[in-house]
Formats: sequence, structure tokens, C-alpha cells
Amino acid sequence: MLCLEHGRYTVASGSTGLIRACVDASVQYSHARKTFEVPIGEHQLVKEMIAGMAAGYEFSRLLWLKAGWLRNTGKRATRETALAKWIACEQAEKAAAEAVQVHGAYGFSDEFPVERFYRNSKGASIYEGTREIQKLMQADYALGFRQDKPRRHNLPPWPFGNDV
Repeated sequence: MLCLEHGRYTVASGSTGLIRACVDASVQYSHARKTFEVPIGEHQLVKEMIAGMAAGYEFSRLLWLKAGWLRNTGKRATRETALAKWIACEQAEKAAAEAVQVHGAYGFSDEFPVERFYRNSKGASIYEGTREIQKLMQADYALGFRQDKPRRHNLPPWPFGNDV
């Protein structure tokens, strides 16, 4: 389980970074691209898409940081890493789809990175357990059907000792 925990944490981290990349690319494009003589970032629906991406980034980042904090203190974080992985991957897919939408036809070309973000977002949802597995785990925790056993060996908190 420790290996899955580590993998899920890593996937959550990468997906959180992907959301940030989608936000950054969409904001930059929204300032540069104009329709009706104004930047598209001034249009309400583009603002809504960017706001959703920004919110998804914050959700994912906070869940990922909480899981990291638990891991750094040497505590078990199976539930937290699974939740961070599930939400970050879901938000990354959503952000990538919205970024493609913000870019319009350019979203499918290789002139802008959002096409690659869209493809990459799907892979993360699959490895280290699909979103369906993460949902089942969270439901089992909430319903009291799942409880983590204590680890046989606890990890030391970070940093290791005082000499680091």
C-alpha cells in the first residue's frame, strides 16, 4: 500500500501541475486573442472557464499539500493520497478540456501546448487506480467499511534527523 500511496501522491502532483499549465496557457491566450476588437478574456464565458480551472487548481493543490504534509510527518496518508489523486486527475481532465475550448480551433493544433495537455490528462486518470477505484475507497472510508491497519514500519518524519 505504501507504493500505491507514493504513486498516487506523485500522480496528484503531476495532475496539479497540469492544471496550472492549463490556467497559465489559457490566461496568456485570452490576453492575446481578440474577437470583436477586445481580448477574449473579457468575455463572460471565457472568464467562467478560467475561473473553473483556477478553482480546480486550488482544490487539487490543497489536497496534494495535505497528503504531502502527512507523508512528511511520517503518518499514513492512504485516504488522503487517494482523494488527492482522484480530484486532481478529474480536475486536470476538466481543465485541459476547457483550455482546448478557450483556444478554439488552435486547441487541436500543435502550435499551442493545450493539445498535449488534453492527451496527457487522460493517462494520469488511469494509472495508480482509476477514478472509480478512488471513489469506492472514499465511500468505504466514509461508510466505515475501510480502516487502515497500522504500518508495520513507520517512516521517519522529514527531514530525517537534525543533521540534514
